Amino acid sequence: MTRRRGEIPLLLAMTYRAMTEALHDRIAAEGREPLRPAHGYTFRLLLDRADVTSVDLADHLGVTKQAASKIVAELEGWGYVERRPHPTDGRARVLALTDKGHAYVRHADEMWAEIEDRWAAVIGARRLDDIHHDLRAYVEEVAGGRAVLRPVW
Repeated sequence: MTRRRGEIPLLLAMTYRAMTEALHDRIAAEGREPLRPAHGYTFRLLLDRADVTSVDLADHLGVTKQAASKIVAELEGWGYVERRPHPTDGRARVLALTDKGHAYVRHADEMWAEIEDRWAAVIGARRLDDIHHDLRAYVEEVAGGRAVLRPVW
């Protein structure tokens, strides 16, 4: 099959979508809460930082403060996130993953690995290793290794 110029970004988006749908199908089959991609982006942000407020989350997700507050309230209600006192601002609260939140991220990572394994079964482990290497090289070159996992709405 001949590569069409400009098709790779679309194929990457479709691949990500297919993999995300596979993950969400597994989450639903397990009977878990109806987690959405915005929740996953929230988990990943909170893994890396201990100073995230709802305002920071809104900026990261590219949503309104009200939408971010709704996401936080859902995750807090399900026991994945908690609000803690801000270390320097007595009026603000920072967000943190609970033990349940950390356990969920570990479980999600295992599910993502199994989804990758399915890709490797389709194209071969060596080819998937090459894709991994090439994607990392591109991110390093274009974003200087500072690419952040955030939604592209």
